[in-house]
Amino acid sequence: MTTPRLVRLDHVQLAMPAGKEPEAVAFYEGVLGLASVPKPPVLAARGGCWFERGSVVVHLGVDPSFTPATKAHPAFLVDDLDALAVSLAAAGVRFTYDDALEGVRRGYVADPFGNRIELIQESPG
Repeated sequence: MTTPRLVRLDHVQLAMPAGKEPEAVAFYEGVLGLASVPKPPVLAARGGCWFERGSVVVHLGVDPSFTPATKAHPAFLVDDLDALAVSLAAAGVRFTYDDALEGVRRGYVADPFGNRIELIQESPG
């Protein structure tokens, strides 16, 4: 008998307040470049929205007692951290570089609801 194992991450779910889907689309699609994808009809009635680009899949679910995740967070690899930081600034989104880990280029941004997101520069090669 084999031991079951995790094989990959399917998606990340973050919470959001009710009725804020336009803000989510503006940030996740307009700023981060993820595509909006339709939720299955049975789930669409709950509100929220889904985004994806390649293997990056983010679901935002409505939480009636929403509190932003300011410590727990997804971390996304990016191919050009500096260019993304410029795009974020142009969109009025604050990006904070973090040089606490040697050899890793990274920083943090908050989505429109205050959820923390880490962005990490991919290593060459």
